[in-house]
Amino acid sequence: MIVATTEVQNNFGKYLKSASEGEDILITSHNRIIAALISYKEYDSRFELHEGISEYVHAGMKVSYQEFLKIAEKSENRYEYIDGQIYMLSSPTYSHQKAVREIYMEFITWFKGKPCEPLASPFDVTLFKGDDGANVVQPDILVFCDKENIDAKGKYMGTPSLVVEVISESTSSKDFVKKLDLYMQSGIREYWIVNPLSKAVNVFVFEDAKIKNMTAFKDLERAESLIFDGLGVHLKNVF
Repeated sequence: MIVATTEVQNNFGKYLKSASEGEDILITSHNRIIAALISYKEYDSRFELHEGISEYVHAGMKVSYQEFLKIAEKSENRYEYIDGQIYMLSSPTYSHQKAVREIYMEFITWFKGKPCEPLASPFDVTLFKGDDGANVVQPDILVFCDKENIDAKGKYMGTPSLVVEVISESTSSKDFVKKLDLYMQSGIREYWIVNPLSKAVNVFVFEDAKIKNMTAFKDLERAESLIFDGLGVHLKNVF
């Protein structure tokens, strides 16, 4: 659910109750998401996010892109790098993997013979927010149409058209705030946030670094892409 700051201020109790029951509340100001209300059990632990990283990287401390590359190259763990901070990716749950599998299978079938191609994590995607430095993420699923941006080493340095993130208890705030902002400002056109906890899918369409459209799908509905006409997934199979 997306609501304006004034609406939250006037009806805070209402939205606090919704958040405690598992509803994700995105708060906007001047067409930009500035905060989120989520259930406490879904909040990212700062210590968990940085577990296993070199001792000199402390919670809240930023590192350069080159420092991140050195850390990632020397470790067997999987990391993401957003706005100068490193996040370690934990092992996914069954519900997470089931959702990824069902959506990815539908994507593979739908894109067969088409110019765009879906891929599933782990696969590094390097993105830039305006004039800011590089960010490195591993979306659960991505769809890219610029295959010319795969280099000789098989590394992808382009911008996906669509990304899918299946959130978990430890990644909800990151996926709803940090990644949404990153994807919106880096040129990605569509972003799916899949929530196994509430059995819902929010589909965002971006244009000119702003949210152009957001559609929520729940229960027995069919989640549908807004940029690829005909692409969709029945939620009864996802959850």
